[in-house]
Amino acid sequence: MSTAETQQGPEQTAEATGAGKGWHVDDRCLNCNIARQYAPGLIAYAPGGTYGGVSKVVRQPETEEEVRQMYRAAHACPTRSVHPPAGEWAPDSDPYPLPLDEDGIVLLCGHASPQTYGATSYLLRRPDGTAMMIDTPRWRPALARRYEQKVGTITDVLLTHLDHVAHGRKYADAFGARLWIHEGDLHSRPDADSVIRGQDPVEIGPGVIAHPFPGHTEGSTLFVADDRFCFTGDAFFWSTAEQDLEVADSVVYDSIRTLAASVQRGAQELTFEWVLPGHGSYHHLPAEEMRARMRALGRRAETYPEQEVDYGKVRY
Repeated sequence: MSTAETQQGPEQTAEATGAGKGWHVDDRCLNCNIARQYAPGLIAYAPGGTYGGVSKVVRQPETEEEVRQMYRAAHACPTRSVHPPAGEWAPDSDPYPLPLDEDGIVLLCGHASPQTYGATSYLLRRPDGTAMMIDTPRWRPALARRYEQKVGTITDVLLTHLDHVAHGRKYADAFGARLWIHEGDLHSRPDADSVIRGQDPVEIGPGVIAHPFPGHTEGSTLFVADDRFCFTGDAFFWSTAEQDLEVADSVVYDSIRTLAASVQRGAQELTFEWVLPGHGSYHHLPAEEMRARMRALGRRAETYPEQEVDYGKVRY
C-alpha cells in the first residue's frame, strides 16, 4: 500500500505539510466533486476533460487548516489525482475516518473508489458502541482494520443502490457484518445477506430506517438515522452551485417521474437535518428547513424532462 493510503492524523505545521506552491490535480480526474467538497476555494470545477469537467487547484494553501483540507481531498480522491508539492506526502497526513458532525456520530471514510465513481462513504456510530458503514470506500484490508479501530464492531454494510455496490462483500466479510441492498438492485449484489423488499420503510437497527426511494435506480434506498442523518446515495444531494437540494436529473437509470414522486413522498415522510449523499455535497440545516426544501425540490423535479444519461451535465 502506498504512503498516501496509510497515513493519518495531520498535526504538522503548514510549512512542514505542504503550504505554498506545488499542489495540483492530474489529468486522470473523474469530475466526481469529492476533492472540491473537501477543499472548497482551493480546488474548483473547470470545463474540459473526458467527464464534462475537471477539478483544478485554483489557489495554493496558505494556512495549516487549508493544508489539512488539501490532504483531505488528496486522501479521498478516487484516482489519486490530487498531489502535494513535489509528490512528497507529509507523515500522518491521512485524517480518515474523519468525524463530520460535532457529536462524532457520522464519520467520512475518505479513500473513495473509482469503481463507485468516487462516491462518498460513511461510518455511522450507534449508541451501543457498534457502527454501520453506508456504501464503501476502495477496498484495502488495512482500511478495514483502521475503521474498526476507530469505531469498534461494524455490524452492517448498507448499500444505497446498484452503482455503489463495489467492495460491499469484501467489507462485510472483513467486518463479519450483514450486507444490505434493495431487491430492485439485487442483481448488482446477489450475494447480499439481507434484502429490503417492497416500498415500505424497514428498520435496519434501533433508530436506523431504510426508506425505499426509487427513481435514480429501481432499488435506490435512503437510510435515515435518529431523524437526523439521511444517507441518500445518488437520490438527491446538496448542490453547491445552486445552494439547495437537487437531483442529478441527467443521471437517472430508472425514471425522473418516479424520482420526483419519491422526493414528494419523502418531503411528507422523512425527518432529517443532514443530507449525506454519495455524490454532491453534504449539508446541515434544521429539519423543518430541510423538509421545506424537499417540498420545493419535489415540485421542481416534477418538471424535469426524461433524458439520456449524461454525466457531463451534472453540476454539483
